[in-house]
Amino acid sequence: MTVVDFTHIWNTIPFPAFVINSNLNIIEGNSAAEQIVHTSQSHMIGKNLGLFFGKNSIVIETVKQVKKQNSSFSQYGIEISTLDRLSIECNLHINPLDKDSTNYLLIIQPTSFAQKISKSSTQRTAARSVTAMASMLAHEIRNPLAGISGAAQLLAMNASKDDVELAEMIGQETKRIGTLVDRFEIFSDVRPATRNAYNIHDILDRAIRSSSAGFGSGIEFIKFYDPSLPDASGDTDQMLQVFQNILKNACESIKNERGKIKIRTSYNSGVRYAVSGNKTEILPLQIDIIDNGKGIPSNIVDEIFEPFVSSKVNGTGLGLSLVSKIITSHGGLIECSSEESGTTFTFRLPVWKKSFKDKI
Repeated sequence: MTVVDFTHIWNTIPFPAFVINSNLNIIEGNSAAEQIVHTSQSHMIGKNLGLFFGKNSIVIETVKQVKKQNSSFSQYGIEISTLDRLSIECNLHINPLDKDSTNYLLIIQPTSFAQKISKSSTQRTAARSVTAMASMLAHEIRNPLAGISGAAQLLAMNASKDDVELAEMIGQETKRIGTLVDRFEIFSDVRPATRNAYNIHDILDRAIRSSSAGFGSGIEFIKFYDPSLPDASGDTDQMLQVFQNILKNACESIKNERGKIKIRTSYNSGVRYAVSGNKTEILPLQIDIIDNGKGIPSNIVDEIFEPFVSSKVNGTGLGLSLVSKIITSHGGLIECSSEESGTTFTFRLPVWKKSFKDKI
């Protein structure tokens, strides 16, 4: 007789699912449920659903309605919020699991699930496009710039005073363009990221310290770290650059004296991403950076990782493109959601292989 491993099936359901009792206490939660409440399965068991969604949330009210009617119930196109999180548009499905209505199955189906996966794929494509463009620009622009600069120097040698000034101006402008090309050329580096084990909290702390000492001196940084996280896999210098960039953007978006940036880490074993062929990448490390700034304009938030797209008046639109390129080279994903009340950047990263084997 074949024994079916229902635990594996339960954890491969892509939507957050909970089994709760009549007192609204959580009996079970799958891997996707870990993501939405930002805690492990072992920590959520026994806790009341209201601790994660609020005692007066629509989730609680819907469960109470199912208890009263003793029948299945679904809600479509509603918004729910977990504590300290932006709202999520979703469908709710609640079903009694037994005749006595002592246990219930709650499934939360985010309506943006497919859009998020599509957006992540678009970001990876954008990162590859930036790399190709950078390689082309470095070659096609730098060579004629060298010729223009050399010609300006020759003209200045035998020119009148007024013409010397013009030649010097040409030289200065070619130098300025060359500096811009230098900044953009970093995208043409297609070498794979160096993979070493590192502690993600150490990198985050370094980024927070440098931010606090500079552009974020008036900002309150609040940390919610999962101390049980295994080592991450990647290049520490590049990852430090990523988090410094994101924190700088967050600080610049905050215009009031009550500025807060929350940095949260968690382990979500059910996060997998399909890559070429039939392979999948396991991305269990999740980092959320949440600010209470002015948010990103809705007309550009979906393209924020593409080159030359920026919400800043004098922005080049290269910072987040570089962030996307680095995260992609590490085999990870980055997502952005924004409202007028703030912005959330979510990173999903692989762990160091040895640590992952030890964890499972």
